[in-house]
Amino acid sequence: MAGLREVLPKVRLPLVWLCKGFEEGTGLLPHEIAAQTMGAKARCAALSGPSFAAEVARGLPCALTLASQDAAFARETAALLHGGRMRIYYSTDLVGVEIGGAVKNVMAIAAGISDGLGLGLNARAALITRGLAEMARLGVALGGAAETLFGLAGAGDLILTATGELSRNRRVGLELAQGRSLKDILEHLGHVAEGVRSAKEVARLAKAKGVDMPVSDAVNAVLDGKLTPAKAVELLLSRDPKQER
Repeated sequence: MAGLREVLPKVRLPLVWLCKGFEEGTGLLPHEIAAQTMGAKARCAALSGPSFAAEVARGLPCALTLASQDAAFARETAALLHGGRMRIYYSTDLVGVEIGGAVKNVMAIAAGISDGLGLGLNARAALITRGLAEMARLGVALGGAAETLFGLAGAGDLILTATGELSRNRRVGLELAQGRSLKDILEHLGHVAEGVRSAKEVARLAKAKGVDMPVSDAVNAVLDGKLTPAKAVELLLSRDPKQER
């Protein structure tokens, strides 16, 4: 995601991207960057969902969602990519699909912190569920559909990234819980953890839209060094009881 703006002028249309996240500094989603650099009518799409690249490369089964604001392009491109061990669904909810792909990385950091602190499976399940609620609230506020966030590109990708051992964002949370500095973690990670870059933008967008996202706020505070992982958990648990929604 960090290099998308620089890459887009160098490629030809039509285009499908797999990167996820918000652009640091602008808070733009991939399709918004594409509209700025390639024009609003460019035939393009996002392919997203629960998929570790290493497993896809080994030919293991997966199911993904291809989303484009151009319904015909979404349907035609999904049909081209569908087959073998890869099942492709199509959607016109590009915003919802991209929100799911961006916010799930932040929630995976939270799940990693929980696991790293040894808080147990109950706590992890609670974090994933409440994280999904936050993701859906922000997605709807930004123009996405709630059902998209409860599908492959939202719930599916969140579950995988929050629990899978191949998850880079979960790894960041695990190591933060062990007391390592974020700088040290990122230097030795060897890959990009998009949740680290997206967390600030998620918090900023949530505030701008008046969306309550306490788990995201807690992750952002830990990444900024304002809270220790243990203190962030304590603050989340001390919140007043409220109606589930």
